[in-house]
Amino acid sequence: MTIESMTGFARASGQAGDDQIVWELKSVNGKGLDARLRLPPGHESVEQPARQALQKTFQRGNIYANLSVARISGATTTVTVNETLLVELATLAQRLEQDFGIAPARADGLLALRGVIEIQESLLDEDARTARDAAILAVLDQALAGLTEARREEGQALKAIMLGQIDRIESLTERAAADPSRDPAAIRARLADQVRLLLDTGAPLDEARLNAEAAYLATKADIREEIDRLRTHIASARALLSGGGAVGRRLDFLSQEFNRESNTLCSKSNAAAITAIGLELKAVIDQFREQVQNLE
Repeated sequence: MTIESMTGFARASGQAGDDQIVWELKSVNGKGLDARLRLPPGHESVEQPARQALQKTFQRGNIYANLSVARISGATTTVTVNETLLVELATLAQRLEQDFGIAPARADGLLALRGVIEIQESLLDEDARTARDAAILAVLDQALAGLTEARREEGQALKAIMLGQIDRIESLTERAAADPSRDPAAIRARLADQVRLLLDTGAPLDEARLNAEAAYLATKADIREEIDRLRTHIASARALLSGGGAVGRRLDFLSQEFNRESNTLCSKSNAAAITAIGLELKAVIDQFREQVQNLE
């Protein structure tokens, strides 16, 4: 399975009788799946099957699906005027003119109002309507295939970026694990220097007390558990990206775990080197999480 982004665009067109059919699909990030369809009047019969096709194809993303159906040039159409509505509107306009001094209505203005002019295309019988709906859904299938491919291409690009970020997280984790400042002897030496500075004297220190304090600080600053958990999360992230599918939610949770461990590492730090690694680690994890938000 491949990784899919939640962003993409696709367009597909086809023909059914005298109708030119065009579907345009746009997908953007979303916490769940939200399909919004825009259909021309008279095509409500395809809404439910179209929505089901979207839900079957995708699991996450805000998807905007726009259907346009236009008569091919030369097709037979009939223009009629709804005279009853036109008379009512003209009467209302005349009364408004008399009562409020509003400028008189013009014929072109009245004819432009919704429902006054009706364009009636050749009526479809049941078989023809069924065939048209089938053609509309077939074009939708083409658009869905195009959008799926667009999302996959974007997903593969994101995968490469995220694998690079995971490599960087691993490198920083191993640097923290190998940093000399974690060695108890190094902690003891720093502690001795700090005590001598505070005492402002060269007098010998109580070795037993110094060793005890150094051991306590080493235990308090021990980041082995954080290192082990970071290594586990790194392996899990790589497995999810390699497995493919809709892994966005799980990777988002994993990025939160990455962030938690990096925060703890910084809080336990007893040396500037570890703090610097922890801060850099947090920056890379933030970048990783930003990319995760784009995945299905």
